[in-house]
Amino acid sequence: MVETTIKKHNFSAGPAILPQTVLEEASHACLDFNGSGLSILEVSHRGKDFDAVALEAEALVREIGGFDDRFAVLFLGGGASTQFAMVPMNLLKDGEKAAYVDTGVWANKAIKEAKLFGNPEVLASSKDANYSFIPKDYDIPSNAAYLHLTSNNTIYGTQLQQFPTSPVPIVCDMSSDMFSRPFDAEQFGLIYAGAQKNIGPAGVTVVIVRKDLLGRSGRKLPSMFDYRIHADNGSMYNTPPVFPLYVTMLTLRWLKANGGLTGIQQKNEAKAAILYDEIDANPLFKGTVAVEDRSRMNVCFLPTNPEHEEPFMKAAKAAGIDGIKGHRSVGGFRASIYNAMPQSSVQVLVDVMREFAKLNG
Repeated sequence: MVETTIKKHNFSAGPAILPQTVLEEASHACLDFNGSGLSILEVSHRGKDFDAVALEAEALVREIGGFDDRFAVLFLGGGASTQFAMVPMNLLKDGEKAAYVDTGVWANKAIKEAKLFGNPEVLASSKDANYSFIPKDYDIPSNAAYLHLTSNNTIYGTQLQQFPTSPVPIVCDMSSDMFSRPFDAEQFGLIYAGAQKNIGPAGVTVVIVRKDLLGRSGRKLPSMFDYRIHADNGSMYNTPPVFPLYVTMLTLRWLKANGGLTGIQQKNEAKAAILYDEIDANPLFKGTVAVEDRSRMNVCFLPTNPEHEEPFMKAAKAAGIDGIKGHRSVGGFRASIYNAMPQSSVQVLVDVMREFAKLNG
């Protein structure tokens, strides 16, 4: 597929870059959706045109991710942060234990919310090392309701390279690497992801939950917080996030057309290798996390000389690079290279790094 020339190279951690073809089609739909004479922003969510969008989006999630009819596919509002509470609310019985692995800010927030509904047990944490690695040596208790993992950590630039074999259902926050690589759907009881990194815009959250886990907590829940209600109503219990869901459907179409998870993994690994190779070879920069846990989505690195941070940012800006300032918890730089990021943009960043080293080394 020919990469479209872009005016800026968008390395934002999220909301993140979307495919150019998706942006173009979505912009047309804002004026005239499917030749209806109406904008996608104003059509009924119960009309036949949008019903087709919702059905196609669900079908694409199932096809791309390998989710059969044992799973319910939900499109909800509230972001992944709402799921920090909805997961234990729906899956964790009063006084019951759930297992959590603490790999960063978002995992920590999920643990905090779980305490409202049961007893989250933190099996392992890398907090003392500023979350610079993924803990691996821990035992998963067989009496836990579930094991909660965060597959990728945007702030720190770490990523689970493989998922553990678990005696209990795995619940995974995949917000920042959803559909960026193949995975085995059979390993999971529930997956949730804010769409705004790889599969759509901010405003819609994808939740994929095994149907036999619905209602597990036994609680009487407000309807909007009960997965069963949303599953029974096909994500239409209330007005869904119509436009974000439409753009997500377009992005999933794009993903399928570009080789699905196998095809996008190859592209993502190639992009990450180019950038990490330069970080390792360039004496003016250094990585921030354990090599074996490096994220292919969020590449975090520091200048070896702190005085170089501001001038490098200026050099990057002059080259049309946007969004590489690191999170305050880590500092330095963060290049987010999600699915829609073209390799050519990564090469521009590498070229700037090399030229900066020539001038300042």
